[in-house]
Amino acid sequence: MKETADHCVVWVTAPDAEVARGLARAALEARLVACANVVPQVESHYWWQGRIEISGELLVMFKTRRDRLAALERLVMERHPYDTPEFVVLPVGAGSERYLDWIDASMAISPPPGPPSSGPSA
Repeated sequence: MKETADHCVVWVTAPDAEVARGLARAALEARLVACANVVPQVESHYWWQGRIEISGELLVMFKTRRDRLAALERLVMERHPYDTPEFVVLPVGAGSERYLDWIDASMAISPPPGPPSSGPSA
């Protein structure tokens, strides 16, 4: 186990798979994240314009570093169809040293050398 103040998870909800996958792909290609999990069938209950709303959404969980948050937020705000998209940052206090090192290596400007023998559980 390795303590960290550099890593975080960002939650972003999306209205459909196309948007969720597009955000995930764009963030990965820009090396703003090491991983994006797209979780289907999230039922969201929330206040919007004075009313309680319920809608089906997908949750995108980005694994990233604090030094990439501003750029990731800009990317999400520019590409997201919602007027006020969710962008919630959850700090990671500790994690597997190998996994945290994999995040760092994956987000490097040049890709890490060779594929791992078995990829981490994202």
